[in-house]
Amino acid sequence: MPEDLIIHGMLENRSIRFAAISGTEIVRTAQSTHRLSRVATAALGRQLLMTSIAASMMKNRTDTITTVIAGNGPSGNLVCVGRDGGLVKGYATEPKIELPLRADGKLDVRGYIGNSGKLTVIRDMGLKEPYVGTCNLISGEIAEDFAQYFTASEQQPSIVYLGVHENAADGFVTGAGGLLIQTMPNCPNEAIEHVMSIANRIPELGGRLSEGESLQSILDDLFATLDVEYTDTKHPAFSCDCTRDRLERALLSIGKEELTNILQQDGQAELTCQFCEKKYHFDRENLEALLREATATEE
Repeated sequence: MPEDLIIHGMLENRSIRFAAISGTEIVRTAQSTHRLSRVATAALGRQLLMTSIAASMMKNRTDTITTVIAGNGPSGNLVCVGRDGGLVKGYATEPKIELPLRADGKLDVRGYIGNSGKLTVIRDMGLKEPYVGTCNLISGEIAEDFAQYFTASEQQPSIVYLGVHENAADGFVTGAGGLLIQTMPNCPNEAIEHVMSIANRIPELGGRLSEGESLQSILDDLFATLDVEYTDTKHPAFSCDCTRDRLERALLSIGKEELTNILQQDGQAELTCQFCEKKYHFDRENLEALLREATATEE
């Protein structure tokens, strides 16, 4: 399987932009890291794909984007964070829940997420406060919800496709891909009509990736009549940037009193990164040093 890829480009005399992702390895890594059920793999996989695309479109290397889906289904919260180049990490608070297939034989992502709730997007661009946008979930299928978010909260009319294909027998991810298409300011109606003429073919993307076709080949075919111009490529991946220092700061944030309680009751602490499941152990000496730092800070 080729490495994951994001391709950026323009359509219809640069009046429409797009970003497409082949993210099979991203979803496979998330599935194995968090031991996801089949339906959780499909749901979190779609969100990871969209977050990676959005991260690849950020202007500055230090910018980050966080997406949170909180529905009324059994999934709990799905949280993804993207950074420079489409690097992404994510987790689901209820990763092992499985649901029966829908009547059409497909995974019940909507049943897992729920039919109401919120999609929140946090863009941290290094300013005093991050930009936070929210919208109501309209389907729980994730792609439609992101399209609604971009259109309603960021005034950016969008088409979003996200697809994760899994082997029916064992849930192995055979292909995963996504496509974001957005109009530019003053986009002519004729250009929009041209794009809409191929809209019914966009869902081919996931299946063709699953069959081994390259993302470039699929886009060449899909956009053959749309005056396509490719502008950039990125190499995304599921990648966690957790460090021991960050976990130390998390322990410091709980304060002197709580650190004292941990020392007295347990004499040690073990923290696990939610995004990558890596464990960090803090022995008595480590905790005593943190307690001294917390005490000095509060004085």
